Amino acid sequence: MMRGAANWAVAVRLPATHPVDPGGIAVVHEPFESVLARHAVLRKPVIRGAVALVESLSVGIRSLGIAANAQTPTGETKPLTGLAWALTVAAGLGLAVGLFFLLPATLVKLLVGDQLPGSVEFVAVEKLTRLTIFISYVWLVSRMPHLQRVFQYHGAEHQAIACLEAGQPLTPENAARFSRLHPRCGTSFMLLVMVVSFAVFVPLGNLPLGWLLLSRLLGIPLVAGLSFELIKWMGRRRDLRLARALTWPGMQLQRLTTREPTTDQLLVAIAALEAVLAHEDPRQATPAQRAGLDLAA
Repeated sequence: MMRGAANWAVAVRLPATHPVDPGGIAVVHEPFESVLARHAVLRKPVIRGAVALVESLSVGIRSLGIAANAQTPTGETKPLTGLAWALTVAAGLGLAVGLFFLLPATLVKLLVGDQLPGSVEFVAVEKLTRLTIFISYVWLVSRMPHLQRVFQYHGAEHQAIACLEAGQPLTPENAARFSRLHPRCGTSFMLLVMVVSFAVFVPLGNLPLGWLLLSRLLGIPLVAGLSFELIKWMGRRRDLRLARALTWPGMQLQRLTTREPTTDQLLVAIAALEAVLAHEDPRQATPAQRAGLDLAA
């Protein structure tokens, strides 16, 4: 899946049993107008990050639906209904919030909360627990055999984007020369969220369990917004040693969520990117249109 300033596209390798184009590449393109482009107040720093995260999740869910439908024997695509789409997004958000925010806070509070009265100590243990859960989750997912092709396509997206950013012609040979690791990857963003939350929640200290969980829920938009601003800065200032140092942990974590793609997979990623470029020139996008685009694949 590739997203531009005003449109997005999904390219899918069709199954060998497809009745019309067995083994071919199907491309679905849709226009996209971000709410950030329509409302200036939402483009303010920090706010734009939280909004961009929700929009990216919604486009990602729709992309997964298109990809899944393309694998049916008939090749017919049936878009998710509004209710199904909303429930899918809510379930994804609920799992992430519960696993990476509420569960660590609850475990630390119940197990060692009384022994960690200090604000810094309590939040530090909570964040270490959160990082452990997050990295363990990523590692376990990366070990699933049926997800290896997904990780290869993830790497193909990164290589195609890097090829475009370098101004090289979009060919599999050119894209293959670039790293499958990208500084603005969603994996790096999630790791930043884990770290930034420490600074956000330290001032609140060791709260009673109910208030603790409520604070974690209410703090998610702020954490996401600050993380977005940080990853935006890191992606644009790769020339600085500090930016490269901050980027390094997330890049290493991407070794679990990406794999080296094949030529055929690079062709699929390039097809999606070319579908976006056919409808817009990223260099001519207005700042309002680009407000939520600093989070890459």
